[in-house]
Order: sequence, then structure tokens, then C-alpha cells
Amino acid sequence: MGSSMMPVSLRSSISSRKKDSKGSLLALNIDLLRNVVFFLFLLRWTRKAALKLKGRGIIGTCVDAYSDIRRFLYGLFLRAPGVRSQVQKQVSEAISKLEGKLVPKGHGVNRYLTLPKEGWTDEQVRAELEKLGEMEHTRWEDGLVSGAVYHGGKELVKLQAEAFERFSVANPIHPDVFPGVRKMEAEIVAMVLAMFNAPTGGAGVTTSGGTESILMACLSARQKAYAERGVTEPEMILPETAHTAFRKAGYYFKIKVHLVACPKPAYRVDLSAVSRLINSNTVLLVGSAPNFPHGIVDDISALSRLALKRKLPLHVDCCLGSFLVPFLSRAGFETETFDFRLKGVTSPKGNSVVLYRNAQLRTYQYFISADWSGGVYASPSIAGSRPGALIAGCWASLMSQGESGYIDVCHKIVGTAKTIEAAIREHPSLTTDLEIIGKPLVSVVAFTSTTLNVYDLADNMSAKGWHLNALQNPPAIHVAVTLPIVAAQDRLIADLVAVVEDERERERVRMVEGKGKKGSAGGDSAALYGVAGSLPNKSVVIQLAGGFLDTLYKA
Repeated sequence: MGSSMMPVSLRSSISSRKKDSKGSLLALNIDLLRNVVFFLFLLRWTRKAALKLKGRGIIGTCVDAYSDIRRFLYGLFLRAPGVRSQVQKQVSEAISKLEGKLVPKGHGVNRYLTLPKEGWTDEQVRAELEKLGEMEHTRWEDGLVSGAVYHGGKELVKLQAEAFERFSVANPIHPDVFPGVRKMEAEIVAMVLAMFNAPTGGAGVTTSGGTESILMACLSARQKAYAERGVTEPEMILPETAHTAFRKAGYYFKIKVHLVACPKPAYRVDLSAVSRLINSNTVLLVGSAPNFPHGIVDDISALSRLALKRKLPLHVDCCLGSFLVPFLSRAGFETETFDFRLKGVTSPKGNSVVLYRNAQLRTYQYFISADWSGGVYASPSIAGSRPGALIAGCWASLMSQGESGYIDVCHKIVGTAKTIEAAIREHPSLTTDLEIIGKPLVSVVAFTSTTLNVYDLADNMSAKGWHLNALQNPPAIHVAVTLPIVAAQDRLIADLVAVVEDERERERVRMVEGKGKKGSAGGDSAALYGVAGSLPNKSVVIQLAGGFLDTLYKA
């Protein structure tokens, strides 16, 4: 009764067909999955290609492809056996030369590589500090350094030192232990918000410096886009002249960076190019007021309108001018609106303070860990523990200077920049060979030359004791005026005239000898910018810069 009456051959045939059917279904599912994966892959890269074409255009995309291929091929060439060894030899020689300049050696140089067996007396420590302070250096005290040193005078330094000493052990991560530091920090943020015309509800955070402020603004924009729009492949758009800290933020936080050209004669960011590059992954627009290389203020008003239209954050980096730009008009100079008065501006950067239009934007840069075994941990920026002494020194400086003090300083610094600019434009020995880049409004004056090698000029100014900034793309030099330079402006102009006249004479001799115009530069600036910097593949420059950083830590 339990046996089947179906023939064995038929049962076998049905069973075989069932197995075949299952196998076919499995193969069909695998094929379907493969097709779906391929379709998604194709869709992803088609979208990327479409966004690339939209942002850069056909010509721009072709130029980018050509540059990438050229860079790759040149990289292969630099890695060729014979070439690689020669390049490494020259890089090693350059780094050794750099080490010889930066790392003191020889008679009379003491190196301390381990803790002393017994602690030094106070007199010993003070004597060694005195020696360290007197090491040979470029005389910033005489106003020979562009930027770098922001010295407000001996009396202000003395006041800052007193504030440092009073709060030398303070740490704002413990506001209950150091309530005075918490109060000063909050007041610093409030004062800078007022300086930048923040609306009611504006917020901010003090940072360790301009780079951290930029990092925090980029992190906030990335987190905002992720939380509100689900953006997982963030992109930001910035002028090619914007501070390189934005590129660092892209590197740290995995934000794709789009660089937009700043064409001459204005050297301001190309707004139409910015608009074309905006897409669903864009998390931040950037403008400078002014930028570091040339001291140019981008068209922040137009960027603000674009940011409002596309509902994007706009960060304005007040590089080398955050405590000057707000006072330009009151000091009697031309200015442009750049701050919270423009509704599209969401986060201008003051001096070591990053500001936001509202507190919600600030929360996106916070880090909070609620389940750490060490307790609930919260920090407003990258650092956890921070030196309260610096906050105290900053607060003391703000209160000591006041609005009148900053207006006076703005008048001196920007006035000196205008004097240097006028000399380059009008002095008969300078105007024929040097050309001011754009229209600088604040404290930075940049110039280039079509007749002389700019890097030779930079090295020759160095030989006269000056520490100016060499630039690239285009080759140029800039002077970032600070208070110490104010007293040295006449010497700067006189030395620049002498250097230009000497270089012009050398070029005349070259022409007479039939060697052509603009001889190749041979100084330190030329080694980094004129030679290695001109290569399509920057790996040599990266090695040199890496060697420089390594040298900083050689005792």
C-alpha cells in the first residue's frame, strides 16, 4: 500500500528535472545578482562622469585627463632605475644642505638627548634659555620677516606674559576647576562674533589657530550634510588660492576637494566655475577675505548669493586679516562686505576663533562619547585638554587693545602695505619689471615679473637679511605686513630697488653674451619652486618637504 505505482524510470526522470530546475534557478539568481552589481557599478561611474563633465566641461575634463596622464607618465620616468638613483642623490644632497642650515653642530653646541641625571638649577635653565633665544636667526625684531611674527609691542607682550603666568596650569576642559578661563573664552567668542556682525544666536569656538578653525568648519559642513541630506561622498569647492588647510581638511575628513581657478587680472575665484561644480554631494563653498598668496578678497557677496540659492554653507577664511578687515572702513581704507551681514555666510573665521551663524551649525563639530568607561566625554574641537594660558593671553590682548587700538594698528599695517604697493607700481626702478598681482585690500602685497626671475629676486632679498614668501602658480613673492615691518618699510623698498637693479644688470649682461632672457635661478627658492616645482609630477617636491619636516625633529 505504501509503495508508488509510478514506474521507476518515470520517477527518476521527474527527480532529475527537479534537480535541473533548482540548478537553473540558482544560475539565474547568480546571473541576476551579477547584472544588478554591474548595473550599479555602471550607474555609479556614469554619474561620476556626468558630474565631472558638468563641473569641468568637455575641455576642462580633457585638460584634467591630460594632466593626470602626464603626471602618471612622468612619475614612471622618475622611478626608472637610472633616473631614480640620480633624483634620490640630488634630493639627499638638498636635504643634507637644509639640515646643515637648521640643525646646529660643531664647537660650542650642546645636545641634550636624555634627561639630566640631576635637575638643573634655575640659573642653569635661564642661561641655556638665553643662549637658545640668541641663536642666529632672521631678524624679525628688525621687521625683516614677512608675516610669521605677530608682535604687538613690548608692553603688550609683557601683559600677555603676566596673563600666561597667572593661568599657566589652567585647562578649560575642567570649567568647574578654572571658571575664570571658561568666562574669558566665552567672552572672546562673543567679542569676535560682534566684530563680524553676527546675528542673534551666533556661536563660535576658540581654536589653536587658523588651521584648526578651517578643519572644524569643514567637519561641521560634512556632518551637517550627512545628518540632514545623507551625503556619504562629500565634496567642497574652493578657490585655488584658498589656504591649503582646506586641502588638509579634505585629506583628514575624506572630503573631495574641487579647486577653482582665479584668473587674472583680478585673481578672484571664477563664480561660474563654482556654480557648475555644485552637485548633490557638495557640502561647502569657500571664499577668502583675503587669501594668503596674493591678499585678494574674493567676491564674497556673489558667493553668498550662490550659497543661499543652492542652500549650502559658505565659509569665509579671513587669512592674514581677521583682525584687520573688520576695521578697514573705520581706518579710512576701501573695503568689501564679507561677514555675517551677508546672509549666505555661515562661518567666517576670525583669528583662532571659528564662528557660525547659529549654534546648531556649531554642534556638528562637537565630539561626544556617552559610553566611555572613563565617563561621559565631550570636547568642542580637536583638542581635549587645552592651554588656558593662551586663552588668558588672548583675552588680555583684546581688552588691552580695544576697538581704538585695532583701528590704529589697521591704519599702520594696511597703510604700510599701500606704501609698498605704490612703490612697486610707481617707482621707476620697479614698475618696469615688477607687477602687482590683483588689487590687494588688506595687509598682503604680492608681485611677479615677466622680465626677471622672481626666485632670484627672493634669494637676493634673503641675502640682504629678508625673509619673504616665495609663491608659485604664478611665480611671485609676497610681503605680509605686520607691525614690525611698519618700521622697516623704507629699508624694504630700498633693498628691493637695489635687488631689481642688480638683477636687471645681470640680465643685460646675459643678453649681450647671447644667453637669452631670464637666466635660470640657482638659489634655494629656485631649487624648490623654479626647478622641482616646475615638474608635472610633484613627488620630488613632496620628498623635499618631507625631508624638511624630518629635519625639524633632529636634535
